[in-house]
Amino acid sequence: MSQKTYDMIVIGAGPGGYVAAIRGAQLGLNVAIVEREHMGGICLNWGCIPTKAMLRSAEVFHLMHRAKEFGLSATGIEYDLDAVVKRSRKVAGQLSGGISHLMKKNKIDVVMGQAKLAGKSAVSVATDKGEVILNSTHIILATGARARELPKLEADGDLVWTYKHALTPPRMPKKLLVIGSGAIGIEFASFYNTLGADTTVVEVMNRVLPVEDAEISAFAKKSFTAQGMKICENAMVKQLDRAKGKVTAHIEAGGKVTKEDFDTVISAVGIIGNVEGLGLEEAGIMLDRTHVTTDEYCRTGVEGVYAIGDIAGAPWLAHKASHEGVLVAEMIAGQKVYPIKPGSIAGCTYCNPQVASVGLTEAQAKEAGYDIKVGRFPFMGNGKAIALGEAEGLVKTVFDGKTGELLGAHMIGAEVTEMIQGYVIGRQLETTEEDLMHTVFPHPTLSEMMHESVLDAYGRAIHF
Repeated sequence: MSQKTYDMIVIGAGPGGYVAAIRGAQLGLNVAIVEREHMGGICLNWGCIPTKAMLRSAEVFHLMHRAKEFGLSATGIEYDLDAVVKRSRKVAGQLSGGISHLMKKNKIDVVMGQAKLAGKSAVSVATDKGEVILNSTHIILATGARARELPKLEADGDLVWTYKHALTPPRMPKKLLVIGSGAIGIEFASFYNTLGADTTVVEVMNRVLPVEDAEISAFAKKSFTAQGMKICENAMVKQLDRAKGKVTAHIEAGGKVTKEDFDTVISAVGIIGNVEGLGLEEAGIMLDRTHVTTDEYCRTGVEGVYAIGDIAGAPWLAHKASHEGVLVAEMIAGQKVYPIKPGSIAGCTYCNPQVASVGLTEAQAKEAGYDIKVGRFPFMGNGKAIALGEAEGLVKTVFDGKTGELLGAHMIGAEVTEMIQGYVIGRQLETTEEDLMHTVFPHPTLSEMMHESVLDAYGRAIHF
């Protein structure tokens, strides 16, 4: 049994773990990172990146069918699902390999295997060559999360899929049921619907994309419905009866249960933290529904042990995990750090149309007691959006009517996942409506709508 001592050990090489390791190495720490499966974690291999590659293929396919609108001609437009998946996997593989390169570049020791806390300041790793003991007074848990599975709705990889199965599908669904309309569910619904699947989405809450502003959710539902999706809100899939080549879903809505047949089901009902087998309870680390309890500095309450990313709970976002990784590495290195402001972390959903938001929704701002001012600007009033052929969308801003503080921003439409960062920076810098009004936005750009939405909140919109 070999042993080695480090300044910092990271368990999990996803976007939280590998970023923490790199930042620690940059600050002169001797770092080891333990990964049991893939460098880059779920995000690079089975989440953020490969899904966006597949969605890009669907977007191009959709645009090809609109060729005539742009004065172009395209006939015999088809897709090759195997080729789409192959490109997606190639992109994921390229980035995963890039993480391995970054580990070598930063002189970070990579240990492949299953890690477990082994007493105070030690990690035991079961590798293919036997057990390895790593010692450190600073250990970062970054093991991520996986798809939640509900009783009677379990995935089998054939008729019922999780996100992993949906990324490497054995066939193209003809009639698809998606359970859950959060980011994962609605992105896969958008992808397969665009390629021609007869798609139904069932959401237990009273609207699709339930964490978004209600006005944005309503806009999204209208758009999805126009694309041919069937949206069932306030509904629940109670059970799935499986037979050869089909699944019968028992869907409860309005107190009644109806049955409908599908050839494929994607379950996207949330995630659970990867906490098993890590020795957390034995170490005295507190859990809350499969997630590690932490303070605002990612400390677990056990000296020298930190938790970042999905294992530490919502929001389950890669960029939040990465920022937490930097925060903890800098804290370990003795630098002054500042807690992350959850209200300044943007959420992005890459369906068609895209959805992005940051901060409080209109309803949340009212519930918090703010006297609010709300601005809106539609894509149809923007020259660049019209020129792009993307005139469907909305930018919405919410301000504190007394102080001018930007409380929240919510968007739906083309490329809003790129635009939202402008408002994220605004919130981080505690920008007011006056700052945004006096900012000169370039023309012609989609970003001009951000300016106009701010102006509209104060009755000063120019182009609408």
